[in-house]
Amino acid sequence: MPEFTGVSHLELSVTNAEKSATWYADVLGLKRLQRSESENYVVEMLFHPPTKMVIGLLQHNKPASDRFDEKQPGLDHVGFAVAERAELDDWQRRLAELGVEHSPVTDAPSGSGTALVFRDPDNIQLEFWWTAPRQK
Repeated sequence: MPEFTGVSHLELSVTNAEKSATWYADVLGLKRLQRSESENYVVEMLFHPPTKMVIGLLQHNKPASDRFDEKQPGLDHVGFAVAERAELDDWQRRLAELGVEHSPVTDAPSGSGTALVFRDPDNIQLEFWWTAPRQK
């Protein structure tokens, strides 16, 4: 079977590419790479240096909806990994300082890890996730 080596990029549909790019830069520390425009869309490309992940924020000029809903087929949420559980507390403080509404740090009922859930300006659910060590 052919293999792939990882996630090259993530592209999210947003209602306002400029507003979302500013939010992702301010909240997550992403760096702006470039902006492209056509008659059908505007896209802001951002980069997360530590993980080398590229996130595109695509504003369609004729969107099908004005707000994200994870109950529709497609994307449910995006989870960003953290190395240590204590980092979730650091992120919780940062989100609070920035006025970003978020959940409390919550252990998964399965014991598989711990999450901190928040949403971007278009209601796309994002989370920071720490994977618990497996018990032997």
